Amino acid sequence: MTTASVIGISTRDSALPLVLDKFCKLFNELDKGNLTRLGEVYSDDIRFQDPFGEVRGIDELTSYFEGAYGNVIRCRFRFGAPVSQNGWCTIPWVMELQHKRIKGGKTVEVEGISHLEIRDGRVRYHRDYFDAGQLLYENLPVVGGVIRWVKEQAG
Repeated sequence: MTTASVIGISTRDSALPLVLDKFCKLFNELDKGNLTRLGEVYSDDIRFQDPFGEVRGIDELTSYFEGAYGNVIRCRFRFGAPVSQNGWCTIPWVMELQHKRIKGGKTVEVEGISHLEIRDGRVRYHRDYFDAGQLLYENLPVVGGVIRWVKEQAG
């Protein structure tokens, strides 16, 4: 069985593959010093949501990422094959994160998926799904041990 790099089902936006390439490239180059680049991919009226919050508009998104990237040492993504239909796209990823306050700056891997709406060559809606516990709580010194123990007992 082979996997296509993009699985498409009748897309309304022919720019979708280009936008996805720009999206993936941006997130592998993004850091606290170049957040103004978000406007290269996102529309001015972007709606963004993840397990930690929801924002509307490019200015709020930029402010949100200023907070999120404030203590990031390094953040890279391994993106999987996207699936698209009628301007909507879902793309799985594994985030490799080094953060000053998480696990002593060591790399943490978190699996997730982004659900995107792409219109007129820009991302208009972006929702990330991932286990916030896998990202934060399991990697905190005292709480992390307790959460890992509970997960082991439940599994």
